[in-house]
Amino acid sequence: MADLKIVIIGGVAGGASAAAKARRVNESAEITMFERGRYVSFANCGLPYYVGNTIVDREELLLQSPGKFWKRFRVTVKVQHEVLSVHPDTQTIMVKDLESGEMFVVPYDKLILAPGAGAIVPDLPGIDAKNIFTVKTVPDSDAIKKFLTDHPSQIAIVVGGGFIGLETAEALMNLGLKVTLVELTPQVLPAFDKDMASLMTQHLQGKGMEIILGDGVHIFHTNDGLAHEIELCSGTRLPCDVVILSIGVRPELKLAKDAGLHIGQSGGIVVNDSQQTSDPNIYAAGDAVEIAHLVTGKPTRIPLAGPANKQGRVAGANAAGGSLTFPGAIGTAIVESLGMIAAKTGLSEREAQAHDYDYFVSVTHPLDHADYYPGAESLHMKLVVEKPTGRLLGAQIIGEQGVDKRIDVLATAIVGRMKVEDLEALDLAYAPQFNSAKGPVIMAGFVAANILRGEVQIITGDELEKKLQSKVPLQLLDVRTSNEYHETHIPQARLIPVDELREHLDELDPTKETVVYCRVGLRGYLACRVLSQHGFQTVSNLTGGILSFPPE
Repeated sequence: MADLKIVIIGGVAGGASAAAKARRVNESAEITMFERGRYVSFANCGLPYYVGNTIVDREELLLQSPGKFWKRFRVTVKVQHEVLSVHPDTQTIMVKDLESGEMFVVPYDKLILAPGAGAIVPDLPGIDAKNIFTVKTVPDSDAIKKFLTDHPSQIAIVVGGGFIGLETAEALMNLGLKVTLVELTPQVLPAFDKDMASLMTQHLQGKGMEIILGDGVHIFHTNDGLAHEIELCSGTRLPCDVVILSIGVRPELKLAKDAGLHIGQSGGIVVNDSQQTSDPNIYAAGDAVEIAHLVTGKPTRIPLAGPANKQGRVAGANAAGGSLTFPGAIGTAIVESLGMIAAKTGLSEREAQAHDYDYFVSVTHPLDHADYYPGAESLHMKLVVEKPTGRLLGAQIIGEQGVDKRIDVLATAIVGRMKVEDLEALDLAYAPQFNSAKGPVIMAGFVAANILRGEVQIITGDELEKKLQSKVPLQLLDVRTSNEYHETHIPQARLIPVDELREHLDELDPTKETVVYCRVGLRGYLACRVLSQHGFQTVSNLTGGILSFPPE
């Protein structure tokens, strides 16, 4: 092992993790890392916060340098060196020094590919304007900050409503710019279900962000090399001083394809659980790799820092002679914009449908901690549950505080293949400033388990909307208070407060399909239990209550 030559292509999360772990496993190996950019390891998730001056010190983004890598790990790091080709037959790579232009051949015994993914930049008229940027690298962020310094700006357009788009939009608003966010799909946060994403949209609009959904960019109109107006596919024209593109990333696959490595159906490099590619001497990690989804078991790409770091660790260990495995991931992610937090883990309802699961959803709106302790805020929680088994398939949470720890509990439950009945029995920390005795996760478990056991039938906002539009004859009951009802209610609904329901049973038709709702679902559940035990044949509770209706 003393003569083992390990070569790593790419730094940042996957490559840097691989290099450090390879050294910890094998002190004698010769380890060399080539990085095309100027920085070997940086916090790309922190870039929007650097743009918005939340992170002021640029050096905080630079996690490692070539000098630090050599001093601590004895890893030779060559930045601004681009690997042009990989030759598995001779176990060599061709490298170009981007500063000098020199090209040279480097042999390897084990190779680790960590090329990552590049920001998608569509080929549109005017796309090369000097005030159109992406937020993928440190130089990207430097360029945005320099432009805003040199060109005082008032109007910003952010194209793309995913995680980076929302974070960058917040950063620009914090700098005092008027921001319009344009998203091609009908919702922000395309990975979420529309009913949950709409909560984020409402919040951002309430904070002054203009949001245009279901429309894409057609042309950038330029003058003197600067975009001054964006024309959308709908014909809408938007003035702009600066434009940020955040429409996704595309895996860097050229080296892998040219080397003859297998590429999967999801568009990533195929690896086994040791991160080994179709060539036994080549490993791969990070955003360019296809991994197993731990819920579906099917191959997918999850371009997130957490999985990339773990994959790099496994690839580095095994290339150096170790024996680690990476089982897969479930895509747990979280984002905050203008004070609202959105988190997702596992499958969305839309994804469950796409994978043909027999499932149901449960929506709850608990407070993040005890209501009698000051400062409690609502959490909006949606569970996706497998019908036959009760296994938790996915979860989404929107709220202003306490989102992170709940999504992590639910992510752990999904990886552990727990059922919603298991959530009922969780023993979680409670003090009034942190949680409730029946905390949000436990309460979500109670509600979902009640549905699973058949104690209550539920109807989603989407399903109720379709019934109302189709004029299905319904007995629609609002079981809130009179004041709540007169403030807002669903058309056709009859008011009977839950505390008065038993006195009005003879006014209702027990043979008619009945839908009950309240504000968040609890009083509706109680009403359903009363009705079902008094002979009402078909009774459903609107899951999540009127807060989840209308669905958009």
